[in-house]
Amino acid sequence: MSRENWVLVVVAAVLAAAMLTGAVLLAIRVVRTRRMLGALGAGGKVAFYGALIYTILPVDLLPDPIYLDDMGVLAGALFYLGRLVAKHRAEQRAAGNSPAATLPPGAAPRR
Repeated sequence: MSRENWVLVVVAAVLAAAMLTGAVLLAIRVVRTRRMLGALGAGGKVAFYGALIYTILPVDLLPDPIYLDDMGVLAGALFYLGRLVAKHRAEQRAAGNSPAATLPPGAAPRR
């Protein structure tokens, strides 16, 4: 193998590792929103479980070494869940309840 081919292989491996790391970090952030699913309704549950199932299943729009589609689905779900959480907290503040009152037992409120 020539030197130019080795450079391409190394660059492709670094890009694949970076995409995999990004997908894993996004999946972790989506999983952390799970504690609020009970308060977010059916739309939140569908976005959460749909994103995780799409990420785990081997059927993708792009082949698996390219995680851009998985990252897009996870980022979209995270964006949607973040908006639902913000809306839920705004409703709780308007009702006079603190956001910590709606957290499950043992969960610390975010500051």
